[in-house]
Parts: sequence; C-alpha cells; structure tokens
Amino acid sequence: MALGMADPIRLVTPPAETPGQSLPHNVEAEAALLGALMIDNRIAEDFQGKLRPEHFFEPVHGRIYDAILRTLDRNMVANPVTLRPLFEADETLKGLGGPAYLAQLTGNSAALIGARDFANQVYDLAMLRALVGVGRVMVDRAMDTSEDVDPRGQIEVAEIELYRVAEDGSSEGTVKSFAQATKMAVEQAEKALNAGGGLSGITTGLNTVNAKIGGLHHSDLLILAGRPGMGKTALATNIAFNAARRWVRDVDEDGIEPERSVGAKVAFFSLEMSADQLATRILAEQSGISSEDLRMGKIGQTDFRNLARAAADLETLPLFIDDTAGLTIAALRTRARRLKRRHGIGLIVVDYLQLLQGSGRNAGDNRVQEISEISRGLKTLAKELNVPVLALSQLSRAVEQREDKRPQLSDLRESGSIEQDADIVLFVYREEYYVAAREPKAAGQSDDVKVFEDHAKWAAEMERVFGKCELIVSKQRHGATGKVNLAFEAKITKFSDLAEDQYYPDRS
Repeated sequence: MALGMADPIRLVTPPAETPGQSLPHNVEAEAALLGALMIDNRIAEDFQGKLRPEHFFEPVHGRIYDAILRTLDRNMVANPVTLRPLFEADETLKGLGGPAYLAQLTGNSAALIGARDFANQVYDLAMLRALVGVGRVMVDRAMDTSEDVDPRGQIEVAEIELYRVAEDGSSEGTVKSFAQATKMAVEQAEKALNAGGGLSGITTGLNTVNAKIGGLHHSDLLILAGRPGMGKTALATNIAFNAARRWVRDVDEDGIEPERSVGAKVAFFSLEMSADQLATRILAEQSGISSEDLRMGKIGQTDFRNLARAAADLETLPLFIDDTAGLTIAALRTRARRLKRRHGIGLIVVDYLQLLQGSGRNAGDNRVQEISEISRGLKTLAKELNVPVLALSQLSRAVEQREDKRPQLSDLRESGSIEQDADIVLFVYREEYYVAAREPKAAGQSDDVKVFEDHAKWAAEMERVFGKCELIVSKQRHGATGKVNLAFEAKITKFSDLAEDQYYPDRS
C-alpha cells in the first residue's frame, strides 16, 4: 500500500494481546526503518506525512521515530549522536543497551534499499492492529448490557471506525504536483466541451442553471435555501431526478464511460419527507398528474395507466432515498460513505440542514455551534467523497419583515458558517407566493368600484408572476452571482427553463 499525505490512523488505545496470540507486528522491520532514517534523513520526506509514532508496535521505536521527526523539524541532523541526549534517561532503552542501541540500529546500511517497503509494512501492520482493536471493541460493547441497549447506534459507531481504517492509505487528499492539477483541470474542460459547452459538473437538468453555475461540481457544498412554500424541496427533487436520469441515459443507454457522464447516481437524505412522498412527487412530475390527486386517489383509468408507465420507466433509476429522521451529521456521513462504496453515488442531497443533529451530547445547548459543526461536516463530506453535496436550508423570518422579500445571505438561519462553508449559495424566490397571499376581496362580493379595481389590479399582477420563479445565485466561487428565471408548475412540483429566459448579472 502506497503511503500518501492523508490523515493517519489514530490508535487511541492499542488493543491488548490475547494470551497465546500476538498482534500483527514486525519489530525487525521497525528497527531497519529507524536505522535507514538515521543514516539518510532524506528518506523521511517519503512518508513522514503519513507514518506516525503510534504506528510502531514497539513503544521505544515509536519514541525514537518521534525524536527523529522533531529533530528534523528543527533543521538538525538526526543521527545516534544528536539523538543520544534525548534518550539518556529512557528506562526502556536502558534495557536494550542504552543510547548505544541507536548506533546499533544503523549497523545495517543495506536497510536503505528497502526503507520504503519497511515503512509500508509498519503502516499495514498498524492497520491490521487497528482492525483487531475495532473488532474487540465491537464485541465488548455488544456483550455489555449494563447500559441502554442501542444496537443500531453501536453499528453506526463501528462503521465509522471501520471506514477510518479502510479509507487510510487512499490517494485522495495527497499532495499533487501542478502538472497533476493542470491535467485534472484540462480533463474537466474536456468534459464540459463534450457535454455541449457550459457544463463542467453534474447536470441540474435545467439549461439556464447549468449555464450560470456550470452544473454541480465535485467536492462543492451547495446551499439551496428559501422560505417555506418557495419550492426548495421540489427543486432539489427535480435536480436529483434529472442527474440520475442523465446517468442512466449516458451510461446504460448510450454506453458512455461513467466518469465521462454529466449525470450521477444520487443519495437523497430526506429528514422531513418520507421516501414514498418524494416518490409521489417524482411520479407526478413524470406522469403529469397532480401530486395532490395522486395522494387522494382522484385519478381515472387513463391517469393510472400513465402513472404505471412512469413507474416502470423509473424502476432502474439510481436514486437512493434515506428517510431516517433525526440523523446526526456523523451518522449521515457514515451512510453516505456506505452508499459511495456500494453504489458509487456521485451526488448527495440533504433535505434539510437544520434537521440534522450535531455529534456532541450537549449539542442542543448551543445551536449556532451545532449548525457550524454540521455545515463543516457537509463540506468535509463533499471533499472526502469528491462529490457535490446539495444541502437545503431554512431562512430566518427577517425576510418577511422587508418590503422586498428576496432573500439575502444574511437571512441564512442560525449560523454565518453556512455562508462561509458553502461554495455556492442559491435562493429560491417565488413572487407568486406573496402576491397570492395579498388577494383582495373578490369583485363579485361587492358593488364598490374601488374593490373591483383593486381586484383587477391584483389579477393583472398575479398573471405577471404566475408560474414563475427566481433562482438567485448569491455566492459562487466559480463565477459571477446573479439570477436565473425558471418556470414552476405547482400542481406537479416541476421546475423547468423559461423559453425567453436570459440570466441577469448581479446589479449590486
């Protein structure tokens, strides 16, 4: 296993050995590696970002390794002479011959040839010991019934620990040369070109939105916010469906390589709506039948045949819905990793951020800190899995107190960290919602001319805004802010492009 610069395994409490059975280790490889390091300090550059003192089975070897790294950090040469003062009083080392043991380690200069192999083996054996430790803790917790029995919680904790062991040693997060970074940038540009231009990430299914933000980019955290009734869940569902459908079309139907597709398999974490409610929305959109009529059974045979046809078309859709309520950010990350590992998901949607819980026992005591932990956790997840994370968010009621009810970044509820952690912030705004709420007394209910004029004026205004929506791009690391006008069919909760739409630059 190659050693990179990712975070190392942390053996907080090394597992104890079982009588008659020793833990995986190779003390000779540890000694050879330390000797090679003291002969040629430059070797440390190959693995010091990954290999840690706690990865050594023999504690005194870990201390020697730590002393070598600290000496090198001070721009000093690390050899038996410079390290000797640090181990004069080391009781364990005295049992091995005292500081003379350091010189003994450098006795085999042939170790220089296999130093990297020794480092790999020391690290791999540390991983095996970590696995043993996780397994023993799992058994001990499962056997202990003195406290509240929570098998699901234990499984989630075990998955987190196992994934920490499994993900170590991956190439993700390693230092990349500028040549490697440039190659990745060119590949992204090529992907955008092959997609027809304007789309360098995963498609939203909305051409005007793709043209504005370039799609959903890998490792980005996107926040989609709006007041209740604006349709943010509907838009997120539309985007999730469009990305999954595009993946099916590209990969299954057209035979395009998965990494070249602008679609993605999608994990949708719905903390508010159930899986069947989300499925109903998607079926309504695809069949053209009102979601309300579907729920209440107000459909005829023709509508039902259309519904059955739409359901059959969607059976193979790679859209995975997790509707578990009350998830913690740690549990969500564990489930997302599992879906990534099992199904290769390329997009994560979270509906919505404020319904997640922090990992601390007293997280509820400081909601601002808890939301900060959650937003950072989502951004970390996006980078860790290298997929876009689209998280929905509530807005504060301050919006309702303004005459112009278009949302602003300061309206993001409970924490400024959401704005800081997000790569893109999108606001859904439907003026129709507010105009409809201002409907005056109907003209037929009064002979007053003023009433008639007021209602006619309202009707004209309602006609102007009916079925229209603004998607406001308030923050974007990859380009300019501005807005995109969309069409919204409330009955089937479907967003689409306006034929005459052109997005407008930010006029602020």
